[in-house]
Amino acid sequence: MSTDILIVGAGPTGLALGVDLARRGVEALVVERAGDLFPGSRGKGIQPRTMEVFDDLGVLDAMHAAGGGYPVGMIWQDGQRVGEHRMFDPVEPTEDSPYDEPWMVPQWRTQRILFDRLEELGGKVAFGLEAVGLDQDEDGVTVRLATGGSVRARYAVAADGGRSAVRRALGIGMTGETVDPKPTLVADARITGLDRDNWHIFPPRGEGDGFLAVCPLAGTEDFQVTAQFPEGSSVDLSLEGVRKVVAARSHLAPEDVTEVRWASDFRPRAALADRFRDGRVFLAGDAAHIHSPAGGQGLNTSVQDAYNLGWKLGAVLRDGVDEALLETYEEERRPIAADMLGLSTSVHRGEVRRGEATRQLGLGYRESSLTAETRRAPAALRAGDRAPDGTLGGVRLFDAFRGPHWTLLAVGVEAPELPGSVRVVRGPAQESYGKGLFLVRPDGYVGWAGDTADGLAGYLAIAGL
Repeated sequence: MSTDILIVGAGPTGLALGVDLARRGVEALVVERAGDLFPGSRGKGIQPRTMEVFDDLGVLDAMHAAGGGYPVGMIWQDGQRVGEHRMFDPVEPTEDSPYDEPWMVPQWRTQRILFDRLEELGGKVAFGLEAVGLDQDEDGVTVRLATGGSVRARYAVAADGGRSAVRRALGIGMTGETVDPKPTLVADARITGLDRDNWHIFPPRGEGDGFLAVCPLAGTEDFQVTAQFPEGSSVDLSLEGVRKVVAARSHLAPEDVTEVRWASDFRPRAALADRFRDGRVFLAGDAAHIHSPAGGQGLNTSVQDAYNLGWKLGAVLRDGVDEALLETYEEERRPIAADMLGLSTSVHRGEVRRGEATRQLGLGYRESSLTAETRRAPAALRAGDRAPDGTLGGVRLFDAFRGPHWTLLAVGVEAPELPGSVRVVRGPAQESYGKGLFLVRPDGYVGWAGDTADGLAGYLAIAGL
């Protein structure tokens, strides 16, 4: 088998990358060692920035239909409701940030939606193919499979999770720490006796006990059960094991847990790969960074890895842009991942409340070598920042950005002549952007900004436009 891009792993990262490449007309194959998509809820929080990514990838309506907002936490004690807990402060949507709060979608549904979109675009996933090794040369990568065959590709992307076989084959280490040594159970279960309007929280009853949280999973009949155990405990993932912990820590009876649909256990850890690239192989998602689930940063950071890498691979393979562009993937994404690891750990330990930072709208690439700010007196929005939504000349900006192209915003100034591959939107000065020229990258960040078009042609040449 051969392909332009081989993506190892059909999780959210691999599927999002597959979708992005497919809409660019780049041949890619996703291989997954399991026989089907992941069946559990694990990463259920979709942050506002990722909702913007999903808008661009054409799956936002499906995500909205499949999920719902986060319920208010209800604290229980001795079978009585004793208080409420809000995970984050409510935020009103604004014109420049239309997706205000996290959206809850069980991970299995997120993956199914991305999988369906990938197939709609002509992409495919090959299940039951496990990558066990690889070899590189100056022209490409040969990935060896457990079945004895191999796949030849011009580039490969390891999106095969925290225990990435590809990362190990490359000899890339991970540096990190245990966030919490106490093991945690997470399970998707059918439960009677609890309403679906609240996230039910049962604090520890005594010294050495762990908490229990039971969250209704939006768009399903399931609850996600989360329970922490003392350090060194073994976690029983069976129906009887889940029944036992629910009955011991709440007012529910064992038989109120009628079914366990999926269960796993983990010990929260934070780790960052020493590098995100080795020759023609890139690391993305959990293969590159492992998060505590607190704050909902792992899946979101992973999807945004794919979003950053996809347009760059497309530019090199489809548009003939110099391969040096690919060097900016690690340059841009590794610092972001490091920051998000620190944020997740701080949220887990109760040092930081979920809020503006966890929504990920403020992330950007101001220090990137791919960023050029040429204005004499730039306003609050600078090159490298996320390009806000809004209206310019009667055009909604997210509508103008949607698709695998660059966009030039001429805000209160004249627009120069540009290649037909760049979409141009003109209008008067406006609040979010002020005044000037703003060249927006395919992933929705301002790459170049200027008072006039001086220097724009040089940037366009570097971008291959």
